[in-house]
Amino acid sequence: MNSLQSFTDGFRDEPGYLDFGRVGPLSEVVVAETLGQTEVLSRARYGSLDHLVEQDLRARTAVSELTGFLPDQIVLQPNTSSGLMQAMFGLTGTVLLSAGEFPSIPFAVVRAAEALHVVTPLWLETDHGRVTPGQIRDQITPAVAAVAVSLVDSRTGYRTDLDGIRQVIGDRLLIVDAIQGFGVVDAAYEAADVVASGGQKWTRAGWGTGFVALSERALERLVPVYSGHVGTDTDDPWDEVTAPSHGARAFRMTNGDSIAQARFAAALEQTADVGVDVIQAAMNDNVSRILELVDEFVIDVVSPRDAGERAGIVVLEPPAELLTTLVASLHNHGITATTRGTTVRLCVHAALDPDTVTMLRGALTAYTLAATY
Repeated sequence: MNSLQSFTDGFRDEPGYLDFGRVGPLSEVVVAETLGQTEVLSRARYGSLDHLVEQDLRARTAVSELTGFLPDQIVLQPNTSSGLMQAMFGLTGTVLLSAGEFPSIPFAVVRAAEALHVVTPLWLETDHGRVTPGQIRDQITPAVAAVAVSLVDSRTGYRTDLDGIRQVIGDRLLIVDAIQGFGVVDAAYEAADVVASGGQKWTRAGWGTGFVALSERALERLVPVYSGHVGTDTDDPWDEVTAPSHGARAFRMTNGDSIAQARFAAALEQTADVGVDVIQAAMNDNVSRILELVDEFVIDVVSPRDAGERAGIVVLEPPAELLTTLVASLHNHGITATTRGTTVRLCVHAALDPDTVTMLRGALTAYTLAATY
C-alpha cells in the first residue's frame, strides 16, 4: 500500500460529502490519536502529563514541516481567527485588503482599528473577488504597512499568487489566511510574513486546532498585544509580570489543549509523509472529474478552471430562478454542499468516492429535468 492510498483510505466521511471547505470530517489517524490521547489523560499515569505537554512542540514541528517556518517561529492557536487577531492587533499602519475576504480578515482589521486606533483598513477593489498582484500594485500606497489575503478565496475558489504579491509589495508585511488551502495546496509560504490557519477543514484534524507562523520581519514589527504568562521567556513568572518574549512565543495567552495539539500533529505528520504535492495532484484530478460532470449539464462554473489558479473548491452559479431547484436536488440526493448567495460550493479532496460521483450525477440529472419544465 503506497502512502497516498493509505491517506485516502483514512477518509471516514459518508458518500455524498463535498463540503471540506466548511469542515473536514475527522480522518482515521486523527480519530485514533484522539482516542489514544484521551486515554492517557483519563488515566493520568505517572509521567503522562509530561507527555501531554510535549504535544505543543510536536504540533509546531509538524507545522514547520509543511510551511518552512522554524518551530520557534510558530505559535499554536485554537483557530485561524485567533491567529489573525494576534497579527492585526499587533500592527501599526494601513492594511490593504479586500472587503470580500472571508470575514475573519476584515473583522480582525476593523476590530483592531476600532480598539487601538493605530490600524487603518484600505479596501482593495478586486475583479469579482479575486485578489491579484496587479490590483495590489495599482492600489497600494506609501502608507500601507501590510497586505492581508486568503491563500484560497472561500467564495471564488481562486488561489492567490503569494510570490507575485511579494514582488509588488516590497518589504511590507504579507499576512495570509491559509485555511482553505493548508495541507492540500503546495503554497509559497516563504513569501509570507504571517501565516494563520486552522485544522478543521482540509487537514481534517477537528476544531480547536490551528497556528500562526511569524517571519523575523513580522516579529520585529508586530507588538504582542495578547501576551499571557506563557508568552514570556520566564517559566512560571510568579510575583511579577515579566516582559513578553522577543520570539513568537510572545503571542501566546495560555497553555493550549494538548489533545487538540496531538490531533493536529497526527494529521499534519501524515500529510507530510504523503507530500502536499501528491495530495494536491490527487485533489486536482478529482476537481477535474467534478468539472467534467458539471459541464455535461451546462451549469455555469465561476471558480477557476486552470489548475494553477484553483484548489479544491468548485463554485456553481445556476440561473437565479433555478438556484432553489439545484439546492433541493443536491439535498434530495444526499450531497452535502454549501450555498452562499447565488452560488453553490462543492469542495473536493484527494479522495472521491465513486458513489459520490454517482449521487452527484443523479442530483444534476434531476435538476436538469426539473429545470426543463
